[in-house]
Amino acid sequence: MSRAPAILALAALVLALTGLGGCGFTPLYARPGVAGGLTHIDVEAPKGRVGYLLRENLDDDFGRAKGDAPVYRLQLALDTRRESHGLTANDTAQRYQLNLRVTYNLIEVSSGKVAHTGSVISDISYDSTDQPYAGIAARQDVQNRLAEDVAQKIEVQVAAWLASQPAG
Repeated sequence: MSRAPAILALAALVLALTGLGGCGFTPLYARPGVAGGLTHIDVEAPKGRVGYLLRENLDDDFGRAKGDAPVYRLQLALDTRRESHGLTANDTAQRYQLNLRVTYNLIEVSSGKVAHTGSVISDISYDSTDQPYAGIAARQDVQNRLAEDVAQKIEVQVAAWLASQPAG
């Protein structure tokens, strides 16, 4: 067996990566203040299962420093909708789509001023079932996945905003 294709691929990867240093590329979390700023955000989520899951995911994604005083407070407003799809002859849904829109305000704790606002949307479909427990489990799984997806989108938006702020 020839190892030439693997060696060529490795050489191409090394050349591509060395080129990134000269183009001004900087990883998002390498910017001063981004990772540290994320750890000092206190998340306030609305009541309910999805709000709880979203707050837990954001605390994990931000790496929340629980012992430190927060610099920012993240207030979330959730709008969840369920749509029926694939109606059968007796007018029951075969699939559902759960839509989640989250609008957020990042507030400076010291001044109480809104520092950044944003909105993210996610939607996930799932099959309906005749079994009650399976239907509940499917819906809860979708809620878990929605909360995780929205949390990742919010983290990216907030991190990008923190990276755009002047150091100091």
